[in-house]
Amino acid sequence: MDPGSADQGPAQLRAQSFSGAVDMDEDVTYNKVEDVVGSHVEDAVTFWAQSINRNRDIVKIGCALAEVCPQSNSVFGNLDLNKIYAGLFSEDKCWYRCKVQKVVSDEKCLVRYIDYGNTEILNRSEIVEIPSNLQFPDVAKKYRLWGLQIPSGQEVTQFDQGRSFLGSLIFEKEIKMRHKVTYQDGTIVAQAEYGHVDIGEEVAKKGYAEKCKLPSNNNAPEEKKMDPEQLGIGNLKSPIPLWGHRPNPSAFTRPKGRFNGRMVPDLKAKTLVAFPKDRLAVGDFNLGSHVSLEKIKQDQKLIEENEKLKSEKEALLESYRELELKVEQTSVELQRAKTTSVELTKHLENTLHMHVGTRMKSLAAKVEILKEVRRANINVRCGDDLSDAVKVVAEGHLVTPSSLDKLEKIWEEYNLAQEKIQICQNVNEGDILIAKRNEVRQKLYTAVEVFIVEVDELSLNKRLKTLQELSASLEAVYGQTREVTNAEEVLQKFYEWKHGKRQEFNRVRTETDASLRLLTEWFNSTIKFFDLNDEESLNSEEVIGNVDEILEKIESDVCKELEISLVEQGDVDKEIILNTYNRVLQKIRSEERLIAIVQAKYKASIEFKKQIVEWLDKSPNVDHLLSIKKTLKGLKAQLRWKLVEKNNLEETDDCDESEIEKIKEEIIQLRHCVFEKIYHEQEEYEKLTSLVQKWFPELPLLHPEAGILKYMNSGGILTVSLERDLLDAEPMKELSSKRPLVCSEVDGQKVLLKGYSVDMDTEATVIQRAARYHKAWRESKEESGLLPLMFLFLCKSDPLAYLMVPYYPRASLAAVQASTPLSAEEALKVMKGVAHGLRTLHKADIIHGSLHHNNIFVLNRERGIVGDFDFTKSVLCVQNQEFEINEDGIPEVDGLHLDDDVKTLLSSLIYCRNSMTAEEVLNAECFFLPKITLIAYPEKGPECEKKEELEEENLDMYDEKAKNSEDSFDQ
Repeated sequence: MDPGSADQGPAQLRAQSFSGAVDMDEDVTYNKVEDVVGSHVEDAVTFWAQSINRNRDIVKIGCALAEVCPQSNSVFGNLDLNKIYAGLFSEDKCWYRCKVQKVVSDEKCLVRYIDYGNTEILNRSEIVEIPSNLQFPDVAKKYRLWGLQIPSGQEVTQFDQGRSFLGSLIFEKEIKMRHKVTYQDGTIVAQAEYGHVDIGEEVAKKGYAEKCKLPSNNNAPEEKKMDPEQLGIGNLKSPIPLWGHRPNPSAFTRPKGRFNGRMVPDLKAKTLVAFPKDRLAVGDFNLGSHVSLEKIKQDQKLIEENEKLKSEKEALLESYRELELKVEQTSVELQRAKTTSVELTKHLENTLHMHVGTRMKSLAAKVEILKEVRRANINVRCGDDLSDAVKVVAEGHLVTPSSLDKLEKIWEEYNLAQEKIQICQNVNEGDILIAKRNEVRQKLYTAVEVFIVEVDELSLNKRLKTLQELSASLEAVYGQTREVTNAEEVLQKFYEWKHGKRQEFNRVRTETDASLRLLTEWFNSTIKFFDLNDEESLNSEEVIGNVDEILEKIESDVCKELEISLVEQGDVDKEIILNTYNRVLQKIRSEERLIAIVQAKYKASIEFKKQIVEWLDKSPNVDHLLSIKKTLKGLKAQLRWKLVEKNNLEETDDCDESEIEKIKEEIIQLRHCVFEKIYHEQEEYEKLTSLVQKWFPELPLLHPEAGILKYMNSGGILTVSLERDLLDAEPMKELSSKRPLVCSEVDGQKVLLKGYSVDMDTEATVIQRAARYHKAWRESKEESGLLPLMFLFLCKSDPLAYLMVPYYPRASLAAVQASTPLSAEEALKVMKGVAHGLRTLHKADIIHGSLHHNNIFVLNRERGIVGDFDFTKSVLCVQNQEFEINEDGIPEVDGLHLDDDVKTLLSSLIYCRNSMTAEEVLNAECFFLPKITLIAYPEKGPECEKKEELEEENLDMYDEKAKNSEDSFDQ
């Protein structure tokens, strides 16, 4: 229960008898019974406990301290030993209320946790100020076992055992305490019981404490406050044999759950002497021969009467002072009231002089506001805007086209026919399905024409715009919508409410107009009366008449109209208006959805009619594709023959160089023609793919020789017309440590061929993964942040798959940093490009798994792209750079010469416990900085003068590392 403590030893611990000076609290009566829970033990007879009624207070204190202490200031300067602070307990790192017992050094203080009783030495930084609402008395109280004391000369071992034994009896247990006496320091001497067990008796039986002589208790005292002088001790002539003059015991404490801690003495220990006056008996001491017991009793009675008179005198004086203070206060209040009355009288006199003018000004101001209100034509209060909205929604409501249902049914039948053809594997069965599909297609074409004629696209667009503007205006006034039930009842309630409001509004406005006309007539008659040239005789009583009543009536009517127009509606009014608004918005949204459906079907119908009209009476064929393939076959044969002819000429002894050059030119031209036809072949494949996906899924089934399905499954990256021996390839030995890597040129562009060893299983996997990567790149192309794939083809003679990609010589991040490192600004641009590439891959559900400095390419020192990876492997992991990690697991990046935002991003990327997504990286602060001027690498000092030599050396080192790098296949 206690938060723990620093233990104390028994070196100074001796029995503090009940003869010590005590001072019982006036509100604690003799034999008061209290239920407590033990929280901390000091020795075999002394412990701390908390009242069981304070359990909730303990919880509230803990919650309050946990909230305020982390934001509170640590203590400094001189500490107040009577003030309550909060201390951070060392064992559980929680905050508890405490008082400073002693300043040990400039940095450390001994504190006592006042709600538990234990002590501990804390640093000043672990002690904080707490607010005044937590400055209330201690929850824990200090208790001593009644009639017991620690034996003189007790050994340390026995002392520790006694403390442990008492702890086992009272610690965190509900104990019944019978109060006997209270010391001046607040210690309560009491009899402790746990169930039917007398705890004091159990401690004494074990020999950890001894019984001391108790004063007689013939009569339970009524007055518990004890004072040695009241006992007449000062008048005694012979010494009083006390219950043993033993040194005061040092307080012992223990951490929660154990009693064997190190013991230190309590420096605050002191010896006090006292007797409870009403428990002193003749047998307790030996009086001198010339002092009688009767004399002592008489002296004691006189002392008591004297104290009683003193108390009465103090009470009378206090009463006198209170009455005197009340008289003074009453006098001040009377004077203040008199001053106020005089000021009020003067104010009323001044006001009466200007009463008419003031009243007219007030009325004119209200009428001026009313004019503005009427000019603004405030109709929202009566729901006129909602009435108009209901009218718009109801009058122009879109009716579902009669041909829509039929069209959707036929379209569904058509889609089902297309799906059956797509999964069909038998040509004969496919012919039957195609014939049925063509019949359905003809019906669909007819239904589409009917639907297009019935739908008026311009009217749809106009109606949609009207609804959007209406909903926007309503949302600007009423805000978000909510679901409503009983739609018809909502509108009926609204109409009834609006009718009543309109009637009330018109009635109030009519009364206001009538009052203003009456005032106008009064002004006209008054003007005539005061016009000395007017011959019409008017009586003053008739003119002035009831002007006060007129002004009162018009003020009332104007205020009422302003209230109706400007004051917020009640909850019932708001509920009716909001329900109506939500119902109107529901109708608008419902009609908008219907318009969207009709528009989408209309656009689909227009597109269908436009594209299918060409194929109503015929089907596409693959003749053009096969023609291209045939041409390609001839060109490749010519190219192979020319390559053989060139090789033969080069191997002859008397070769003609001009003839060889001529053949080389022919080879270049033939190779160009081959790639040109391959591009044409891809274009034709794309057209057929579009036809297969939209209208003719039977083409792969009817023309398997065209290889349409294989092309579609590869995402358009696979070509069967390209072969390795057709290219003028140069081996890249320095980059071919893991797989064959050759460099070639296609239409003036340097390319790399990456060879992958494949078998029957991995071939399909490589094609599938390359297709996914290619699809991700194709959706964004230049903005994808990825290295593009040009072609994927299979070797006919060897189990190899070749991937063709662009070649960027010495453009990998490793090569760039080895030659001319990027500046911080350039590095950010490259990082942003890499983040774009990773985001593109992650959107396509692709994990790169091989991101490293050899597989990131820097284009023109301003754009970074992510290279492809080994499509034969599932996930790779590369880690070349090591960072120092602090105790929290966060990488140390302070040593890098980078902007703070860049350091933050870098640390987050490396921090293994908090992985960032590519989207989060792109939104990092560093990518939004206007300009970065810092250098990303440490300065090289004097070596910068030899920059050229170092660049060459670094490039050589890079080439050497690339040969041995496990992941060097990606350049």
